[in-house]
Amino acid sequence: MADGAKALIMENTGPLNAPRLKEIETHAHKSPATHELGSDAPGRTHGSFGHASSAVSQTDWHDQAERNFLESVAKRLEAALASDEAKSIVIAAPPRALHVLRAAYGKALRAAVRGEVNKDLVNLPIVEIQKHFD
Repeated sequence: MADGAKALIMENTGPLNAPRLKEIETHAHKSPATHELGSDAPGRTHGSFGHASSAVSQTDWHDQAERNFLESVAKRLEAALASDEAKSIVIAAPPRALHVLRAAYGKALRAAVRGEVNKDLVNLPIVEIQKHFD
């Protein structure tokens, strides 16, 4: 389970048709204030012809920090596969986070993903999360 600020790594200790999830790790990403993430103002570009210039969009530092966090989660899952902590994985994340995670899948993780749940479940109690896998 993951979103841009929190990730839960869980293990199914029950059968596939009646999962019993057990929390193994929690990873949290604290989002600092924007002024702590970056201080540069948006830049400007100048065309090669004439005197026109245009603004460059402001970097979304929070978005970049969330992407970095989700990429670190994907790396942690890759490490779990490499060390035989896990053999197969199911990912649950909201659409935007799932998109970032998919882009960060390595070859081993891509092969080990058995399913994806396109929902934000990370802040639900474990009992509620299990209901989405029954």
